[in-house]
This record gives sequence, C-alpha cells and structure tokens, in this order.
Amino acid sequence: MFLSRRSGRDKASQYGKGRNISVTRLRYSANHNALDSWPIRANLAFRSVSERRGIEEKQKCTVCGKECIFFFTLSHYISSSSRPTDAPVAELHDLFCKKLQQCCVLFDFLDCVADLKGKEIKRAALNELVESVATSRGVLIEPLYPEAIKMISVNIFRTLPPSENPEFDPEEDEPALEASWPHLQLVYEFFLRFLESPDFQPSLAKRYVDQKFVLQLLELFDSEDPREREYLKTILHRVYGKLLGLRAYIRKQINNIFLRFIYETERFNGVAELLEILGSIINGFALPLKSEHKQFLVRVLIPLHTAKSLSIFHAQVRVRCLDTLTLGRSYRSNRVCTVCNSIEEILDVIEPSQFIRVQEPLFKQIAACISSPHFQVAERALYFWNNEYILSLIEENCQVILPLVFGTLYRVSKEHWNQTIISLIYNVLKTFMEMNSKLFDDLTSSYKVEKQKSRRFWTLYSNRLLPASPALISRSASSFTLEHSSHTALLVRRLPVVLVNVRR
Repeated sequence: MFLSRRSGRDKASQYGKGRNISVTRLRYSANHNALDSWPIRANLAFRSVSERRGIEEKQKCTVCGKECIFFFTLSHYISSSSRPTDAPVAELHDLFCKKLQQCCVLFDFLDCVADLKGKEIKRAALNELVESVATSRGVLIEPLYPEAIKMISVNIFRTLPPSENPEFDPEEDEPALEASWPHLQLVYEFFLRFLESPDFQPSLAKRYVDQKFVLQLLELFDSEDPREREYLKTILHRVYGKLLGLRAYIRKQINNIFLRFIYETERFNGVAELLEILGSIINGFALPLKSEHKQFLVRVLIPLHTAKSLSIFHAQVRVRCLDTLTLGRSYRSNRVCTVCNSIEEILDVIEPSQFIRVQEPLFKQIAACISSPHFQVAERALYFWNNEYILSLIEENCQVILPLVFGTLYRVSKEHWNQTIISLIYNVLKTFMEMNSKLFDDLTSSYKVEKQKSRRFWTLYSNRLLPASPALISRSASSFTLEHSSHTALLVRRLPVVLVNVRR
C-alpha cells in the first residue's frame, strides 16, 4: 500500500531537513525505499518540502509499474526553456518569474564535482536574468519585485563562516574566497542591474528592501572575499541613492558598525569599503553641517585612528576626516567670499564721505580675512586692491588705513603657506609704499621695534620669572612652550610685573 502524498512529504522533510542530500530521484512507497536503493549523486540542500514547490511530481514507477511520488533535482527541474530576451512579450513576465523561482535553489560548492549540470544550468539562468534586466524595457513590473528580492535574499544572505586564521592580516595573508562565487557574482550583478534599471521604481522596491534587508546587507561587509565587498559597496551606494527613506537608517547602522569595531570587536573586514561609501555621503551633506555629522567626526572618524588595523584603511579614514572638516570650512569660506563680493559692490557706488565713516571697522575685518589660513578668503580680501575706485579711496585715506593693515600684511607675508597669497601681499605693500613712502617707512620701523620688545619680553620671562623652575622652556625668538602646567598660575600672577619691566 502506497504512502499518501502527505506521508511522502513528511518523510522527505524528516529525512532531508538539516542535511545536504540530493538524488537523481526520490520516491516513497511501502514496497521499496528509494533512499536506500537509489544512488546519491548531487548535493541539493533539502530544507522543507514547502520550499520545493514544483519539484514534486507523480510518475509511473519503472519498478512497481504504479504511480509514485518523485522529487527531482535541479537538473531535472530547470529545463532548457527559451531565454527571457527571446520570449514573446506576452510570455516574458511569466518566464522571467519562473527563472527567478528556479534560481532560488542553492548548491553546495564545497564539493567541486557534485551536480555540475545543475550548477551550470543555474549559472546560465542567472546570466539570462542579468541580460534581460539590462537590455529589456518594461520587464520590471510590480509582481516581479517580491520574486526578485526573494531570489536575491535566498542567495546572498547567509551566515558568514568564522575566519580560518584568527590572526588574519589582510596585508600579508591571502583572503578566504567565497566558494559559491560563480553563482554569487551573477546574483550581485543582477541586483546591481535591477537597481540601475530605468524601469526601477523605488516606491515599489521600498516594500521589500526594508530596514531588515539593509541590516543583513551591511552584515555581509564582514566577508573576507574582497570581490564580494566591492559589489556590496556599489550596491549599498545605489540603495542609499534610490531609497531616500533608508538614508538615515543606513548612516545609523554604519555608525553602529564602526562603534562596535572601535570599542568591542576590533575586527571587521569591510571598514575600508564603508568609509568609501561615506565619502559620497559626506560630499552630499547639506550645509551648514548638522550636529549628527559633527558628532560622527568626533565619535567615530577620529577614534578610528586608534584601531590596531589602521594601516588597512588609513587612507580612507584620513580622506573622510578631511572631507568633513573641509566641508564645514568650505561653507564658512564661501560665505565670507560672498560677503566680500557684496561689500565690493557697495564700495563701487559709495560716496567718499560715507567711506570715511566705515573705513576703520571695514579694514579691520579685511585684515582679519587676509590673515585667514584659507587661501580663498585671503585672496578675495586682497583683491580689493585690484578695484581702481576702491584703490583711489584707500589712497585718499592712506594715513588711517595703512596702520590698520600693515602689521597683518607684514606678518602674513612671512608666514603664509600659499605662494600666491605672498605675491599678492607684496604687490599691496608695494602699492602702499608708492602711495606714502614716509608713512610706510615709519610703520616698518615701528613694527621692527615691536618685534624687538616681544623678544625682550620672552627673554625677561625665561630669565627672571622662573629662574629655578624645573619646567622646560623652549626659547625662541617668537614663542615659548611650557611643558609643566603647574607654572601657568605663576605666569598669570607675575605677568603685570614683567610687562612693567618691558615698558621700562
């Protein structure tokens, strides 16, 4: 007496669940046991019968001559049907969906010679899916979205194996490559083409590419295979760009990965790739920077420099820090340059009598801009001397303006890092010298006297203030350094006395 269909399912589930088995055929009856008498040939992972829809069939048994329930391997199940790109329009979507369902079957690649035909058929099917989504228009309709995401999830989401080498050094040791990469690469390629397709609709995809999906995607960055991390980097960047509702969540989870890496595990293979993704994210930040982005710099990017494996991702973390700092500085410098442009437009039409009223506070601010380490700010401030009308106003009021900016011009000409700024300052000083040579010479002499007083001050400080101090003082013409903080209070108390001695 033959087992019922339900009995056959229960037996298959009980036998195959949790094991890696596959056979050319499995049949269940009371007269003969296929599991014992039929050879095991393939390595098809049985999970549960509910996941094997379409593989179960009733056929006439060649042994007993009656109908038995058979379970076929992938090589029997995936037929060499027509390619989606060659199918008629009416059948395209149905064939595309069937191909997606067929590619949900997994193989064991640890056995290199097992079920080669089935692996090749799946590889061909994945290639057809990639070609179809890349070249065909109108193929991505709403019913295909859950099937596509399901196929992607089944293939890429897995528990990553522990590292075979606990002391793995990416700079010296060879990484452990993913055995199933022949299929996995095509799945990633399909996912990437799926996201980049002109037919891709974020409003439909967001139902299936949710926070849980993104979290599992981020966990895969710990893969030792650099090929997989490279695909993941590109795909996550596309997800961030297409699905706006997930942006804050992605940033938060990347932040959590970095914090766990810094303060807990000190092991994560995808730090460099995540930092590269952040490069594009940081460049797209709105200005001015939000407190979230400033905290990310302080709490994550800077502490990453303390990691033992810093050499692996040092270039990326250094660039990200500079990007964040430059972005804030760029916003401020652009704002200052914009204000300078507005001021120049006003000065172009200002009356000389009105200019006299604003010249002192105006050129104090211009002097501050000239001393800015940001060369664009200093350059824009020095361009005021290129305006003929403004230059005529400066010449008429040289007695007032030159003392306001001379010290800054002289000092910056000796200290600024940018050669263009130094050249512009020399031109401005030459212009002032031509305007009023006597005043220029007086200011030069006065500036040198002040420099001498400054040197005398530090000499008195080092010789008289702390003659027997154990603090080490670095004596120089321009500055000194206290390496012992306990003497700071003593400096503050005796500073007025020293200043009096300097004046004498």
